[in-house]
Amino acid sequence: MTFALAMLIVPWLTVPFMRKKSFFRFLPLASFTNLFISVFSLIANKKKWWENKNPLSPGPIDFTYILGLYFVATLWIFKLTYGNFSKYLITNIVLDGISSNPFSQLWEKAGVFKFKKINHTIWYFICVSLAIIIYGYQYIVEKSINKNQDAVLRDTLE
Repeated sequence: MTFALAMLIVPWLTVPFMRKKSFFRFLPLASFTNLFISVFSLIANKKKWWENKNPLSPGPIDFTYILGLYFVATLWIFKLTYGNFSKYLITNIVLDGISSNPFSQLWEKAGVFKFKKINHTIWYFICVSLAIIIYGYQYIVEKSINKNQDAVLRDTLE
C-alpha cells in the first residue's frame, strides 16, 4: 500500500518544477495517453494479461500507476524532448526498457502487480509502440493549433 501511494504521489511533487506553459501544453496529451492506457487496462484485465494485487482504487483499472508515474513521466518526457523525434524515441526506448524490466520486476516483488499472459518483453514493445503513437498525436494537435493561430492572425491582419 505504501509503495502504491508513493507511485501516485511522488511524481506529482516534481510538477511544480515544470513551467506552467509546458504543463498545459502537454496536459491534453497526457490525458489522452491515460485514457488509452485505461482502456488498454480494461482489455488486459479481461484477457488476464496481468493482475493488480493491491490497487488503491477498486475495479479493473489501477489508477495508481496511470495517474501518478505514467501521467507525470509523459509530461516530463514531452517537455524535455518534443520537437526532436530521435531524442524522444531514444529516451522512450531507454526509459521503457528500465520500466519494463528492472522496475516492473521490483513492482512484482513489492506485490503491486504480476504479469500473467504477457511478459516483460511484450510490455516493453507495447510501451514503445504507444510512445510512437502519442508523439504522432501531439504532432497533429500542435499542427492543428498552429494552423488555427495562423488563420486567426491572417483574419486580424486583413
